[in-house]
Amino acid sequence: MSSESFKYLYGPVPSRRLGRSLGIDLAPFKTCTYDCIYCQLGRTTNKTMERLDYAPVKDIIRELKVKLTAADTFDYISIAGSGEPTLHAYINELIAMIKNMTRIPVAVLTNGSLLYLPEVRAALMRADLVIPSLDAGDETMFQYVNRPHPSIVFDRMVNGLIDFTADYPGQVWLEVLLVSGVTGMDADVKKIAALAEKIHAKKVQLGTICRPATEEYACAVDARQLKKLSSLFTSPVEILADSVPEDMTLTDDTGATDADIWNLLARRPCTLVDVCQGLGLHPHDAAKRLQRLIDEKMITALRVEHDIFYKIAEKLE
Repeated sequence: MSSESFKYLYGPVPSRRLGRSLGIDLAPFKTCTYDCIYCQLGRTTNKTMERLDYAPVKDIIRELKVKLTAADTFDYISIAGSGEPTLHAYINELIAMIKNMTRIPVAVLTNGSLLYLPEVRAALMRADLVIPSLDAGDETMFQYVNRPHPSIVFDRMVNGLIDFTADYPGQVWLEVLLVSGVTGMDADVKKIAALAEKIHAKKVQLGTICRPATEEYACAVDARQLKKLSSLFTSPVEILADSVPEDMTLTDDTGATDADIWNLLARRPCTLVDVCQGLGLHPHDAAKRLQRLIDEKMITALRVEHDIFYKIAEKLE
C-alpha cells in the first residue's frame, strides 16, 4: 500500500471547529517553533524559526485540483498539518492561488508564534479565518507548556497576536487550550483572559486535551471546571466539546483508500468515529480497513480512557 497518493493534502478531517475540513500540510512532520506538552503528534524533532519552501506550492495546487474535482464537499480548506504552517516561506502565494480556484473558505491554524514578524502577518491577510493559539498567561508558563524556540519571547509573541488582529480583515478565533493542574486554574486563566481582551479576537475557543498527549502528565480539565473557567473571559467564549457534526453521510463507496486513512492518521490520532466522519466511511468498512493497516504494521491502536485512538506506527513516523 502506498501512502503517497496525496503527499500534502489529507482528510477531510472531522473538526470540532470547522466541520468537514480538507487539510493542507505545509511543514514536514514535527517541524515547529514549539514543542508543546499537549501535542497529539509527539515531540518536536525540528524546532526552528527558519522559514523555507518546505513544500512546493505547485505540487500542493496539483493535489488540490484533484480533490476539488472529486464528488465531495468541504466546509473549509485548512492550512495546518503536522508542523507550524507559517514556517512555509510561500504560504501567501498558496493562499492566493487557492482563493483563485474555489469559493471554499481558507482557514489557517497557527500557534501564532511568528505573527510578530510583519512578513508573516502580511502573508495571512487573504485567508478567511485565522485561528492562533494562546496557552499561557506569562513567560514562565509559556516556557513550561509550549517549550518554544529560544528566540521566541512571550511578550513579543503576544504583541504579534494583538497587531495581527488589529489589521486583519477576516475573522480571528483565539484558541486557548488548558491543561489540568498546569493552566486549568483560576489564577492562570485570569492572566490568559486579560491578554485575550487585548487581542480582540472575534471569539475565544476554549478547550482541553482530548487526544493522546506528548507528556503523560498533560491531562484534560474536567468539563464542569472548563465551563466555570470560561466565565473568567470578557471576550465571547465557545467551549470546544469533543464532538463533530452529526449530519455527515456514511457509505461503503466513498472512494476513500487505505492511503487516505494513513494520511489522516499521520496528521492526528483518530478514533473509529473520526475516520468514519472524516472520510465518509461506514463503521464496518472503516473497522476492516483499520484492522488491515494494523496487521500490515502501518498503524497501531492506543486506548485512552474509554476511547481507542489509531495512529501511525512509530517506525513510520
